[in-house]
Amino acid sequence: MNIQQQIDEYITTQPEPKRSDMQELHHLMLKLLPDSKLWFLDGKNSEGKTVSNPNIGYGSYTIEYADGSIKEFYQIGMSANTTGISVYIMGIDDKTYLARTFGTEIGKATVTGYCIKFKTLKNINIEVLKTAIQYGSHQKP
Repeated sequence: MNIQQQIDEYITTQPEPKRSDMQELHHLMLKLLPDSKLWFLDGKNSEGKTVSNPNIGYGSYTIEYADGSIKEFYQIGMSANTTGISVYIMGIDDKTYLARTFGTEIGKATVTGYCIKFKTLKNINIEVLKTAIQYGSHQKP
């Protein structure tokens, strides 16, 4: 199964309205980041143990660790959670930026250092989310 098939299967297993919202977000990500690398992480570690929710990723950046090792990871991510959807914006050095810049305008969402978490798309301002995604992907909004 290729990555797009894994993504499609993951989205279709979600209950409504989360399924429709995730499908809409996936199409939005593909439109905003048309040439980005697609990722699907099943949430399992190398031993097959579940350690996180599955994630869909878009784009790519490299992380350099203190030990000098380098790892490639997605830049923008999306995941279903128990109460809704999380959008991850990775690689932002200032961990207060998202909350300061988008937190008051995005609507009913929790905004942390790298995550925007909301119950449904109808609860948030999609234009503000688009701007945050574009910022995170280093594109000008």
